[in-house]
Amino acid sequence: MKLSEFDYKLPEELIAQYPIEPRDHSRLMILDSKSETIKEDKFYSILDELTNNDVLVLNKTKVINARLHGNIVDTDKIVEIFLHKQLSENTWDCLVYPGKKLKPWKTVEFKLDNIVVLKAYIKDISDKWRVVEFNKSWVDFLSLIEKLWEIPLPPYIKQKLEKSERYQTVWAEVEWSVAAPTASLHFTPELIEKIKAKWVKIEKVLLHVWLWTFMNVETDEVKDHNMHSEYIELEKEVSERLNSYKKEGKNIISVWTTSIRVLETFADENWILWYWNKDTNIFIYPWYKWKFVDSIITNFHLPKSTLIMLVSSFSWKDFIKKAYNYAVKNKFRFFSFWDAMRIKNRK
Repeated sequence: MKLSEFDYKLPEELIAQYPIEPRDHSRLMILDSKSETIKEDKFYSILDELTNNDVLVLNKTKVINARLHGNIVDTDKIVEIFLHKQLSENTWDCLVYPGKKLKPWKTVEFKLDNIVVLKAYIKDISDKWRVVEFNKSWVDFLSLIEKLWEIPLPPYIKQKLEKSERYQTVWAEVEWSVAAPTASLHFTPELIEKIKAKWVKIEKVLLHVWLWTFMNVETDEVKDHNMHSEYIELEKEVSERLNSYKKEGKNIISVWTTSIRVLETFADENWILWYWNKDTNIFIYPWYKWKFVDSIITNFHLPKSTLIMLVSSFSWKDFIKKAYNYAVKNKFRFFSFWDAMRIKNRK
């Protein structure tokens, strides 16, 4: 299977640069894989789509302020450090810019009101990254980066976000992600309460989104791609309830691809979910044998990305291509501050 099969032409003006207000007023494309039909609506109409036989599975990760600008000690050189993956209590794998200025044992300091409050030591070079040790531990570190650092918007968003909370889900709990589970950004507290009032079950899992999400696939053959890893957790009580719902024949709806990666990683061949915490590098593309997820709510993903491959595995690849072409023709908004897509049935 070739990478080129997952390409499509997207006019730059369709890449959304700001979120719709209110959150649930974006457009919604509803796809039915069985009938291969496409329908349009507003996202708040998802309420009419859901019944008491549905279970929404959400990702409770929270985006941290992962981008920071500081000065190399004893110079006026400004550099950028972007948190990627935590290696220990105060050591991170980071993307840095410009890399030539941040060689091992350089020190970067960050100031608040002209006072140095945080230092970063470049310990080692790690592939395209740097291993960076900070002089503050986890709790103090998180408190400082809330004041010093910027919310890490994806590279295709050029406009500055006025309200950083707009890049968080309304149920964000566990800090560690460098990108939001963006399909979840459409939900408002009021919409969630209306969904609960219809006796729709809601469960939360955890996947921390790391920078690899934005890395390009560089192999011509899809199967040769080295899939990135991300940290996931599934609690025992949640897995037990989800197994019970599945046994009852309820419809398991995964909200965004992060929740899919958790459920499909922990599900076995008998459609039973196990529970644990680990890194997952599950790679889902056409011909993958689905085990637990019945329906998905997602967005319009980048061309040639692993996420469009995942969606193409859930439905028919040609049908997904048709839906994307429809979205382009009808000027849907793409990517993080995007319009939404619901795929009702697995192929």
